[in-house]
Amino acid sequence: MGLKVGDKIPEFSLTDQDGKPFHSKDLIGKRAMVIYFYPKDNTPGCTMEACQFRDRYEDFTDLGAEVIGISSDSERTHRKFASKHQLPFVLLADPTKKVRKLFKVANSLLVLPGRETYVVNKSGIITMVFNNINASEHMRRALKTLKSSTK
Repeated sequence: MGLKVGDKIPEFSLTDQDGKPFHSKDLIGKRAMVIYFYPKDNTPGCTMEACQFRDRYEDFTDLGAEVIGISSDSERTHRKFASKHQLPFVLLADPTKKVRKLFKVANSLLVLPGRETYVVNKSGIITMVFNNINASEHMRRALKTLKSSTK
């Protein structure tokens, strides 16, 4: 069973596609976060999902949220993926799956790394969890949650 709405996210640190350290604690108290775990760079579903977040990225930032994608791919693979698709947000490399385990994201279909999206408020509390291998709904649900929480 993964983390649930109302849980505080665990603190974590990973490196981004440019090799820079990212610490979740640096955003808590300052910005909301949309943290999405995805199986693999450059696959059809993951590319579609990343491009959906890219196309609506300004809507997320206008609502005070930072989008963060996490997979077990390397920084180099993330850098190529972000460059190829002009992704304006952070992609974090989690090769040992330590953060995936902290968030308790289970595998889908027993072998594929799971696809799960969290919306986290400025205080670090989860306000939405969506776990579905179908990539098409994640961005829409995250944006809807953020919009409803700012009303």
